[in-house]
Amino acid sequence: MLLFLEDRLKRAALEVQEYVRLVSAAFHASFSRPVYRYDIVEQFDAMGVQSLTVVLLTGFFTGAVLALQSGLTLDQFGARPVVGRLVSASMIKELGPVLTGLMLCGRVGSGIAAELGSMVVTDQINALRALGTDPVRKLVIPRIIAGVLMAPVLTVISDFVGITGGWIVARFQLQVATGLYWSSITDALYMQDVYQGLVKPFVLGFMIVTIACHVGLRTKGGTQGVGRSTTQAVVVASVIILAVDAVLTQLFITLG
Repeated sequence: MLLFLEDRLKRAALEVQEYVRLVSAAFHASFSRPVYRYDIVEQFDAMGVQSLTVVLLTGFFTGAVLALQSGLTLDQFGARPVVGRLVSASMIKELGPVLTGLMLCGRVGSGIAAELGSMVVTDQINALRALGTDPVRKLVIPRIIAGVLMAPVLTVISDFVGITGGWIVARFQLQVATGLYWSSITDALYMQDVYQGLVKPFVLGFMIVTIACHVGLRTKGGTQGVGRSTTQAVVVASVIILAVDAVLTQLFITLG
């Protein structure tokens, strides 16, 4: 039992060490040439435009269900008119960034791990090195840039769509006046909440992409290894998203 635990701890320490090395290499390569602009634009499309549908659906139904459930609860206290305040605060500060991150983790993170893992097991990474191309500069940096910049954009879209979904439920099912719904949002929304909702996606986007790249580049064992890497990337990144969100929330509460 002790030997098993020791082996697991050593593997975990090795994975953390290799992850830090990858992030460090990507950071240093970001400030030197060449810059693969076409790859960056391609990743913007893959992570941003092609992820828009799932983010829109997730945000809309989350806001609608949140308004429905909270409206029924607020009725017990005669506070149904403030349902907009609850929906906006929940979406902007927590649900928007976290759910968008989880959707990106399932769609983008798994794709990155599978793509890079396939390149590893088919020796395409070694071929890049043989041709004098740095795999980190060619494959990792464009994905990091796209992930860090597109996650906040998708989160803002998810927040807006979620609040709109909440308004539809509040207006047509809870019978809350439109003006009252939107005024409760503007009256209760503070810039600190907006900052919190915008900072989190930058961090979560970075974690999702870097973890997926790390797991993908360390794939072993042929096609079965690609499957394991894809699963591992999604699981690890999902847990990290929730953990980082908890840490950032506590940090914002402390600073605020």
